[in-house]
This record gives sequence, structure tokens and C-alpha cells, in this order.
Amino acid sequence: MTELEIKKFDKGNMFSVLRDFYLQCEDALRIADSVDLSDFDFTGIDNIVLNGLGGSAIGGDLVRGYLQYSLPVPMYINRNYSMPGFASDKTLSVISSYSGDTEETNAAFLDSLNKNCKIICITSGGKVEALAKENNLPVFKLPKGYQPRCAVGYSFLIVLKIMQKLKLAEINEKEIEATIKIIKELSGVYTQQNEMNTALITAEILKGKLPLIYSGIDVMDVVNYRWRGQICENAETLAFGNVYPEMNHNELVGWRINKEVMKNIVVIYLRDKDDNERIKLRMDITKEIYKRYSDKIIEISGNSEFKLARIFEMIYLGDWISFYLAILNEVDPSEIEPIHYLKKKLSEV
Repeated sequence: MTELEIKKFDKGNMFSVLRDFYLQCEDALRIADSVDLSDFDFTGIDNIVLNGLGGSAIGGDLVRGYLQYSLPVPMYINRNYSMPGFASDKTLSVISSYSGDTEETNAAFLDSLNKNCKIICITSGGKVEALAKENNLPVFKLPKGYQPRCAVGYSFLIVLKIMQKLKLAEINEKEIEATIKIIKELSGVYTQQNEMNTALITAEILKGKLPLIYSGIDVMDVVNYRWRGQICENAETLAFGNVYPEMNHNELVGWRINKEVMKNIVVIYLRDKDDNERIKLRMDITKEIYKRYSDKIIEISGNSEFKLARIFEMIYLGDWISFYLAILNEVDPSEIEPIHYLKKKLSEV
């Protein structure tokens, strides 16, 4: 793959956005530190609801997954028009909409106001910013110009720092530093089109295939979800997946019929050293079943000593794989015409 080939299809210059992702993370920390929440009442929080869709929600998913065993209150990611039934004046409602004009999120915003929730907004503008100003609510203002799915550094780190500011979580600053450092190092690897670039090599394996992504439930579940979404949206290629141990109780039996279809499946294992030992064993055993049907099984894991750094190491790799797969498929990774069509039709009703 040449630089000319990349420029031919990468009309939105996603290459540069991915290359500079570590700078986005640094900027996210600056924005998080710039908003003072001490003038607002965030006491007595019994639960957290993050409202968002797509790229604006994935940051919340990552925070929930990262803090799932340390958060003192439940955290729920709401991808809907209305707030869950338990929402009340003891609910922290985080409104996350990069554009500020996400239909579902704005509806949930109004519902949060009606239920007297404690509200914090993360947006680059639009209706979310206007409604926040009207109601004197704190806003973490994002820079414009990103695809929402490419702004995960903002959507994750700002939410994480909010948890820290409100004393809902203790954050190891060394983990954040290590995460940004490894992303910066990997940027130098993934921007080079050579045999050391595992993102490009993996994309070449996936071209013309159906990726089926498996992981454990504890650490890599959200990474798994992110990979599927990015491959679908950036590379215009369907990708599916599931998590252990749940898939052992149903999907596993599906590996018996449709053998011709399964020949075109590439199984991707996203592993982590902190996976439950029984899940590691389940993955090892079921891999032998996949080998009977699939021509290719790829196993990938992060290398950092820190959990957060490993999560983002894998997120970053998946984003680059989806980018290179888009170029190999001769499509613009930034173009999302079917989504634009859907939004247009919805606006007409």
C-alpha cells in the first residue's frame, strides 16, 4: 500500500486523526481540568446514566468497563430516547453528544431535566450546548471537526476525569500517562506501511472475509464492541462477535452447519492477561472447535502492565485495522452515506 493509494480514498484525512490520537488524549485532559464542578451540587449520587449513541457512547462503555469493580454506584449506558425508570434526583446524567444534535440523546436530556437529575454535558455545540446554557449546567466543550467515532479520547478521558472530580473513582495518573505514551509509540508503527505494521497486515488478512471477534467479558468486551463498530463503519464490512462465557451457552453450537460460509470467517481472539482463568480455559478449548471450520484464527493481546493502557492499545490497533481495511476495500473511511440517508428520512417525519 502506498501513500498515494491512501490519499486517493482517505478523503476525510482519517489517517492524520489516527496518527495524532495521542494529542487528542492530551487535549481531553486539558478540557477535563478546565471545568470547575465545585459550584454545582453533585452530592448524594446513587447511580450514573451516560446518554449517548455511537462514538459518543463508546467512551462511557469504556469507563464502565474499566471501573466496573471499583465504582461505588451502578453505571448504565443509555442508548435510547428516554431515561431508565430508576432515574431520579439522585442520578448523575451525563449527556454525551459530540455534535450536540443527536436526536435520541437530546430526548434523554429533556427527560433528565424532567426527572430532576444532576446533569453534566459533553459536546462540541448544537442543541446540547444551548440547552445546557439555558439551564445553567456544566459543559465540557469539545473542539469541532472530528467524526464522533474518532473522538473516543475525548469521550473516554473526560468522563473518567468527571468520575475522579466527583470522588466516584480513584484514578491512577500513571496509568493515564502510560496509556498516552504507548499510543504515541504505536502511532509511529501504524503510520508506516511495512511488515512491522500489524494493523496493515491484519487488514490484509481480513480483506474479503467476515471477521468474528471473541473476547472475555471482563476487560476486552468493550474493545470487542468497538472493533466491530469500527470495521462496519470505516471499512464498510460487516463484523460480528460475542463474549465469553455467554457464547459457550448458545452460539458455540452454531459452529456446525453452513460450513461453506464458515470458510470465509476469520476468528479474532482479543485476549488479556487479566481475563478470568476459567475464561482463558474456555477460549483455549473452543478454539479447537473453530479450527475445524475456519481457515484463520488470529490471537491478539496488549503488552502494557497497566489495564487502561492495554485497553487503549487494543482500541488503537482496531481503529487502524478498520482504516487500512477501508483503503484496501477502496472506500473512504470517513464516509457514512447510509447513516446520512437514515437521518434525512427521520427528519422528514
